[in-house]
Amino acid sequence: MRDFLLNLPRRYKRILQVVVDVLLIWLCLWLAFVMRLGFDKAWVAVNEHEWLFVVAPLVTIPVSIRFGMYRAVMRYLGREALVEIAKAVTMAALALALLVYWMQSPGKPQIPRSFVMLYWINSLLAIGGLRLLMRQYFTGDWMSAGQQLVPFLQTKRQLPRVAIYGAGSAGNQLVRALRMGKAMEPVAFIDDDDNIATRTIAGLKVYKPKHIEEMLRVTGATQVLLAVPSASRARRREILAQLESYPVHVRTVPGFMDLASGRVKVNDLQEVDIADLLGRDVVTPNQALFERCIKERVVMVTGAGGSIGAELCRQILASGATTLILYEHSEFNLYSIQQELERRIKHEALRVQLVPVLGSIRNKKHLLEVMLAWQVDTVYHAAAYKHVPIVEQNIVAGIRNNVMGTLYTAQAAIRANVQNFVLISTDKAVRPTNVMGATKRLAEMVLQALSQEQQVQMCDADDCQSYANNTRFTMVRFGNVLGSSGSVIPLFREQIKRGGPVTVTHPKMTRYFMTIPEASQLVIQAGSLGQGGDVFVLDMGEPVTILDMAEKMIRLTGLTVRSETEPNGEIAIEFTGLRPGEKLYEELLIGDNVSPTEHEMIMRANEELLPWAELSDVLQHLIALAEQGDCTAIRQLLRDTVNGYTPQCEIVDLVYNQNK
Repeated sequence: MRDFLLNLPRRYKRILQVVVDVLLIWLCLWLAFVMRLGFDKAWVAVNEHEWLFVVAPLVTIPVSIRFGMYRAVMRYLGREALVEIAKAVTMAALALALLVYWMQSPGKPQIPRSFVMLYWINSLLAIGGLRLLMRQYFTGDWMSAGQQLVPFLQTKRQLPRVAIYGAGSAGNQLVRALRMGKAMEPVAFIDDDDNIATRTIAGLKVYKPKHIEEMLRVTGATQVLLAVPSASRARRREILAQLESYPVHVRTVPGFMDLASGRVKVNDLQEVDIADLLGRDVVTPNQALFERCIKERVVMVTGAGGSIGAELCRQILASGATTLILYEHSEFNLYSIQQELERRIKHEALRVQLVPVLGSIRNKKHLLEVMLAWQVDTVYHAAAYKHVPIVEQNIVAGIRNNVMGTLYTAQAAIRANVQNFVLISTDKAVRPTNVMGATKRLAEMVLQALSQEQQVQMCDADDCQSYANNTRFTMVRFGNVLGSSGSVIPLFREQIKRGGPVTVTHPKMTRYFMTIPEASQLVIQAGSLGQGGDVFVLDMGEPVTILDMAEKMIRLTGLTVRSETEPNGEIAIEFTGLRPGEKLYEELLIGDNVSPTEHEMIMRANEELLPWAELSDVLQHLIALAEQGDCTAIRQLLRDTVNGYTPQCEIVDLVYNQNK
């Protein structure tokens, strides 16, 4: 019957509702007479006032149509629809009361004055109550309350039992969504508000956080869903710390801004954001800094399809750029970010031209052609090889891409008269122990040296010319970003999902972490602060122990860590040892000479540099060595040039080292 009613055409459903409402109106009229006059006299009154049974439907049905009662979908009937039903019934009862008053005349049987009030109460209960019953019937929950109270009514199907942390509007929406979806069974609320603790909301008892253990014992909940989308990251970290010691899988509803923008719904559950474990609240961007190099300008992003490059493009898109050039060597990555940004441009009606360019930063002629053709104002140089072991095994490729690619992009910017050039660097450039870090530091030194030159000589084949340098070069250095390519977080999630083991390189390894959106916002703002040759470092907070992060992720999945003290744990952690070029601790500064800026999260580092005349000779030598594939000489040249570069392993280049 349920499927038959659900599959009826919409027109037939409305007709059926009208017919049922007419029958209910007649029933309510008769019941009003019975309640006022008694069963025997009620029939006499019905015969004397038959006109009521014609007039009442003629009044009530149009009022109900006006209030949209027949447009509501019964399965999704909510509080707003019930309010509209109450309004419609009340208005119809008032109209009927006026008609009764006008139709009363001396010498004719009188209708009792309490009749209309009784009819109104009956109508509310009948019309509203039937719709609530039908909603429960169509959603399949009509026996849920009885199943909780009466053991023999319980069905064999056992759904995962979940507790909702947060009894606010998001929590209540989540309960309704879960009951509708039938994938989980909400059994309790957790909330630290003393005003609602121990009370019952939506049929669920509210427990205080200190009573979580009791809640788990009473309800049998195996999961906790965080429904606190507007809470700060610091507050979410406190909540996760409370839940970490309990054997429950913790998941969360999306953030407040995602909900408000309509990108996701409350019932779109996701794993706990690792950023919540860090507890770092994002600082609101300084809008003046944010737009200084972007608004009304042509902006180019190299490596636009990478983790940082793509997020830079997203931030730039909404900051008033007239043209955004996506420069990317991976066709798939370029296609992906182009499609995403075009959808957003269309959805938000943004006035920005999107230009996808497939090209490599090793091609200096192509770089120059692009910048001249589009008269680029600002370049964000995010293209680089960043994976430490991969670059360690491909030294020549790392030199060509990270060092020479940066040099070619910078030279093209000078020749095209680009105003602003921002290099995305890394904390691995500080006293590097690997080739990747050394190449990024050398890339910084290239820009530092160029920023000191008013005229820069460049050669094409045998033709050398001198170009005025009007480009302001800025470098921004920061640590790991959560969710970037090569990040340990997706790896840990996948390993936990497979049942382990979770692999950690060393028990004492620490890293700085920041979210991709936060890092991108700070990069853009730091680029606006530069005066030329500046090296900025971002406030990354406190370093995080990778082992501690892995353990937290395991526990918040509802699993236990297998160790010597707990041999029966479900997920083991294995230590694999440092990979080629890795070090235990990362740093952000080479020296201690650092000064604040007008942004609290951005500091200016005063790093040593080489004059361009000296550095250009080093670069020419480096190019020649790369052509020869002499990795030993390349490493020695890096050691002589990059302050603090101390390789900690043998040369492991998989191509050129093999040929020696």
